[in-house]
Amino acid sequence: MTRFLFRDDAYLKSTPAQVTAITEDGGVVLDQTIFYATSGGQPGDSGTITSADGRIVEVVTAEHPAGDKTAIVHRLAEGADAPSIGDTVTLNIDWDKRYALMRMHTALHLLSVVLPYPVTGGSIGTDKGRLDFDMETPPEDLTAVEAALYGLVEADHPVSTEWITDEEMMAQADLIKTMKVKPPMGQGRVRLVRIGDVDLQPCGGTHVARTGEIGKLSLGKIEKKGKQNRRVSLLFA
Repeated sequence: MTRFLFRDDAYLKSTPAQVTAITEDGGVVLDQTIFYATSGGQPGDSGTITSADGRIVEVVTAEHPAGDKTAIVHRLAEGADAPSIGDTVTLNIDWDKRYALMRMHTALHLLSVVLPYPVTGGSIGTDKGRLDFDMETPPEDLTAVEAALYGLVEADHPVSTEWITDEEMMAQADLIKTMKVKPPMGQGRVRLVRIGDVDLQPCGGTHVARTGEIGKLSLGKIEKKGKQNRRVSLLFA
């Protein structure tokens, strides 16, 4: 089992770790990691693994192997020599990329507050993100939506996490905003992300500690993606 350090502290930029396995295709498995694995619309982290002898290999992304959310495999750059099982190494993530993803991911949670429709999909990027809503017609006053969104940012709400059991999650189905993507269940407990007193929803991603860190935002295009599906883009202003 790999310890997911980013769950408790998304601001960790570096940590020691020990190599516990090398997959058949050259992926690196560690006893603990700060690398978020691609999931829930958020891309996996990139960065480096440094061996005790100073050798540095590039990590291009991190993944959950075969959908196993309890494990993370670190994918190395093509041609890179993986460290050996048992090696003690130092992990460093691309912090600028991670922090931008944290800001955008938190901003998309706020977007689901100002547009209170069921979510059918989403994607998180370093400069823009988007949510797909089960929304027959887009809001008429987009300026008001943008103002409400930025009002939540400026309010500097604290962002925290807590855990409930899978059974408690099923008993509180109203917390689930996503229609097509199941909450991160199957491990006996579910991680919730709370934003002040304005939002609470299941999420396994990384987020900023306060909404004020998000910065200025602007709404992008609203595209029709089906009879009742609207794709709403969000950009850093």
